[in-house]
Amino acid sequence: MAEDAIAHRHRFMPHVEPGMVVGLFGGSFNPPHQGHALVAEIALRRLGLDQLWWIVTPGNPLKSRGNLAPLSERLARCEALAEDPRIKVTAFEQTLGTSYTAKTLDHVKARNRDARFIWIMGADNLASFHRWQHWQRIAMTFPIAVIDRPGSTLAYLSSKMARTFDYARIDEDDAGVLWKKKAPAWTFIHGPRSTLSSTALREAAAT
Repeated sequence: MAEDAIAHRHRFMPHVEPGMVVGLFGGSFNPPHQGHALVAEIALRRLGLDQLWWIVTPGNPLKSRGNLAPLSERLARCEALAEDPRIKVTAFEQTLGTSYTAKTLDHVKARNRDARFIWIMGADNLASFHRWQHWQRIAMTFPIAVIDRPGSTLAYLSSKMARTFDYARIDEDDAGVLWKKKAPAWTFIHGPRSTLSSTALREAAAT
């Protein structure tokens, strides 16, 4: 199946009702694994989400596209992992024609004025977050929940993002009301961690 031959339901933003609290969990997911599913599960439980959009991006601007599996394949694998009905697997970024998170969040905000959104990411992305295009604008658009990942527990203290927005960090005990906060606002959520990584899985598959 060609990479652009994805199901119609994946091409557009999931439907959201006014007042809903929605988590936005984006990435290339190449491949998705139980570590990603664990991040989604923790986010649903700790953030009080009505929905979690599992956003499978066409590509990561900071990574090579040479070993990127077809989008349709990555979507199918994500759906196989997404057991909770509140999780909506989507690839609407392809319809937007962008892989840049800042542009995606601007679009989501403009189209959903009556919903509340939280950007969700694994702590392994926190160290390089300042390399993302318009990273400070991302932090100013929606609250951010950073979910613990192996080897990244201290990233919330040492990363440029954490230091720049230290004043906006809230205690993880208040994660359930993060959606009420005006950006910039973020929290670091500790919890169970999976040692799986997409890089390791790709390397194992290649041997």
